[in-house]
Amino acid sequence: MKNQQIGNWQSLLAGILTSLLIILSINSFVIVNPGEAGVLSILGKARDGALLEGFHVKPPFISTVDIYDVTVQKYEIPAQSSTKDLQELTAKFAINFRIDPTQAVEIRRKQGTLQNIVTKIIAPQTQESFKIAAARRTVEESITRRSELKEDFDSALGERLDKYGIIVLDTSVIDLTFSPEFARAVEEKQIAEQRAQRAVYVAQEAEQEAQAEVNRAKGKAEAQRLLAETLKAQGGELVLQKEAIEAWKMGGAQMPRVLVMGGSDKNSNSVPFIFNTGNLQN
Repeated sequence: MKNQQIGNWQSLLAGILTSLLIILSINSFVIVNPGEAGVLSILGKARDGALLEGFHVKPPFISTVDIYDVTVQKYEIPAQSSTKDLQELTAKFAINFRIDPTQAVEIRRKQGTLQNIVTKIIAPQTQESFKIAAARRTVEESITRRSELKEDFDSALGERLDKYGIIVLDTSVIDLTFSPEFARAVEEKQIAEQRAQRAVYVAQEAEQEAQAEVNRAKGKAEAQRLLAETLKAQGGELVLQKEAIEAWKMGGAQMPRVLVMGGSDKNSNSVPFIFNTGNLQN
């Protein structure tokens, strides 16, 4: 009976020791997966040197390991600023970033969690970077030269976040809006430009019409000059006679009762004889 009790105590002790060994072994190592970085803290103090992916031994019970996701993260962050011409400009940026694994310990010491990084570091630095980029140009330039605005923003943001161990991979301007006052000003400017273009068109049209009148006048004067030279030349009387007959035809007038067809003066422009059309009716 006594031996049986001793055996039970030995079995219980062996079980307890086994459990302690299992617990001890479990708390003596940590596995860091790909895309992660670990920070080892012993008695609440972070130790230098980030734990990169793989198997790592750590002191049991008195140590903890904080795991950080070092893959690409994406957050949408709003920002607002005044432009060079003191217009309000509002934007929303999509920030793609990741934590530098080698800086995980400093991030743990100064910022703590990933959410703290976004709210305390990335969001305010996004706001400041946007102010820098927007202040360099007018609101109209910010809209028409959007790529240049983004380049200035990326440069400022990357430089500011680099010292925090945050690597900016890419940014996108999701939305870029301006104040209602500027929207009305843009609309009024477009209307004014359309009116100005219309005025220029009307002026050009009037100028072209005036030039056409000048050209027609010149053509008419030249035609009259040529006609005068023709009438002065030999056979001019016949031309005059033809013109008179054509004019009667176009005007719808009846032939005159008496038609002068000529005269005795050789230098006269009249036609050669007098013909009474009434004789034809008789």
